[in-house]
Amino acid sequence: MDLRELSLVRDKREQDLNKLGVYCVEDLVRFYPKTYLDMTRCVSVLSCYHNDMILTHCSVTNVEYVRGGGKKSYVRATCVQEGCSFAAFWFNQPYVYKILKPGDYYFYGRVQKKYSLVGSIANPLFERADAENNRLSGIAPVYPVAGSLTQGVMRSLVKQALERTVLNSAIPDDIIKKHGLMPLDSAYRAVHFPRAMDEIEPASARIATEEYFILISALRIIKGDRKELGPNKYTVTAGDVRDFTGRFPFDFTKGQKDAVNDIYRDLHGEFRMNRLIQGDVGSGKTAVALTAIYMAVKSGFQAAMLSPTEVLARQTAALMQKFFPDCSVAFLSGSTKAKDKKEIKAAIKEGRADIVCGTHAIIQKDVEFKRLALAVCDEQQRFGVAQRSGLSDKGEGCDVLVMSATPIPRTLSLIFYGDLDITTIKDKPNGRKAISTSVIPEERYDDMVAYVAREAKLGRQSYFVCPKIDEDEEGTLKSVTELYGELKGKMPGVKVALLHGRMSDAEKTEIMQDFKDKKYDCLVSTTVIEVGIDVSSATIMVINNAERFGLSQLHQLRGRVGRGADKSYCFLIMGVDSPDARKRLDVLVNCSDGFEIAESDLELRGGGDFIGLRQSGKMMTDIKNLRYGVETVIDTKTLVDEMFSGNYDMESIKAVAYRKYESLKDIVLN
Repeated sequence: MDLRELSLVRDKREQDLNKLGVYCVEDLVRFYPKTYLDMTRCVSVLSCYHNDMILTHCSVTNVEYVRGGGKKSYVRATCVQEGCSFAAFWFNQPYVYKILKPGDYYFYGRVQKKYSLVGSIANPLFERADAENNRLSGIAPVYPVAGSLTQGVMRSLVKQALERTVLNSAIPDDIIKKHGLMPLDSAYRAVHFPRAMDEIEPASARIATEEYFILISALRIIKGDRKELGPNKYTVTAGDVRDFTGRFPFDFTKGQKDAVNDIYRDLHGEFRMNRLIQGDVGSGKTAVALTAIYMAVKSGFQAAMLSPTEVLARQTAALMQKFFPDCSVAFLSGSTKAKDKKEIKAAIKEGRADIVCGTHAIIQKDVEFKRLALAVCDEQQRFGVAQRSGLSDKGEGCDVLVMSATPIPRTLSLIFYGDLDITTIKDKPNGRKAISTSVIPEERYDDMVAYVAREAKLGRQSYFVCPKIDEDEEGTLKSVTELYGELKGKMPGVKVALLHGRMSDAEKTEIMQDFKDKKYDCLVSTTVIEVGIDVSSATIMVINNAERFGLSQLHQLRGRVGRGADKSYCFLIMGVDSPDARKRLDVLVNCSDGFEIAESDLELRGGGDFIGLRQSGKMMTDIKNLRYGVETVIDTKTLVDEMFSGNYDMESIKAVAYRKYESLKDIVLN
């Protein structure tokens, strides 16, 4: 149904909805709240903790407009509650001064108690206590907005969408009845407009079950149990492989040996290899990949390795040249000069290049291989299925090895990598030191910065990571630009560099390489360094607003340090201190096992942040704000198994699956 059929939607609002990924009425139904305002209980400011979001009743005795320069102007109200006074502030909202008058009000906002036991309340919503229709009551959904869209408009549009959309379940009726599943339309209404907070999680789980059911069914229908015969005959022997692994200055761990054995069996087997190697940060996946490439080139074939960044690709190419002195190693990226590109592509096509390392440039149409037999995709979570296929399709019956340094919970691996054989490397090389992780309170922040400066003088480098490039309006997120200026002032003599996603690829590559070459002591960056280079002298990782990141992403960032002989540290800085945030970060402080952390992340945040990163397009990203547990994923797989083993109308689920994931069929089969 077209968005124009809803009241309140005209040209500008339709454009703003499109910016949010909403193109039709059905999209609005699946546009879930990012959080909720719980206004079911009224409490006093005195009884609350710093950063609590509360509904409170008070008397406003005075309102003033305090003028300052630019963003320094604000409205201040003096409020009285239970015989005590506190202040309410509105920043960048001068209109509040015109409409807020002395009298009794309900406020809903965030309590600030950094410097006072009484505290204050920042940017609260407000409503006169004697208003006939009090807006500050019940539970209100909060949606992402853009442009002309306000929360009031979004709530109205979603209500209209729910009234006009038929919400039929794709799960067969008798399976729904057998397992006592909530009606789908009831679940959607409870997620958008819950009557109580405890309605949200079961309703979220029901919707997640529906979405997972369709996706798992689609993957199973499309992928089936096909296995393709492998036309390439590998002549490398087990003795050859043992000789090659002897080139490394360390003994392979049991996990690495198991991975090498799995690959060796695959390459000598009847069918094409299609294997995922997943291992924690620093588990030695690169050494396994080099061994796989050796098996290919030793058998007379070409091998190619695809990396997500140019710096990482160059680093890999340098390793290749070290470990394959008798082979021709080609490097190809977008920044390779035109003249060099022509020669490199000719060498690849004629078979003079045995190994090819590069970025997306190696999957371009004009890059042709003579005898490509093995395609390796590093940091595979950064690529879509179609991009990986673009490389493997350049060889006849090409064997595929993909690697992930982001540990994936087993439940999700079973669903989304059902077509891959999975090898997990859980142990780490001997001698690798654990990274000490701690949450730094605000009062110790300057001490930490001073420590970083002292370490820089000893030749040890550091990363500072921020979630945003620019400042946010509320001032709750520290930006890389703000922090960059701050650190240059606080650490005189320390060479500080700035890195973020708006820079060109050439600029990012140059800065990361200069940091590796120790031209800088400190790198202030967004998460673009999550998949980066190996800098052995980097020993400190500082993550600002750590509560804004997922645990697995924090673990990935932490893995940027601890790659040398020196003890390394990860410092977590919280922008908003809350019990939930503390609980999540304590997992990271007390655990270094990426797989345990991934399972905890799934428990605490749900699966939407894992899904979508692993598949092409927007697959399942529309459920990322839903609240549900790991058991939802497991139970859903059981429902699908039950349907496929029973006597059900598969044409019906096929129609739903293909409609929901219209691009999935082409992506998977390519």
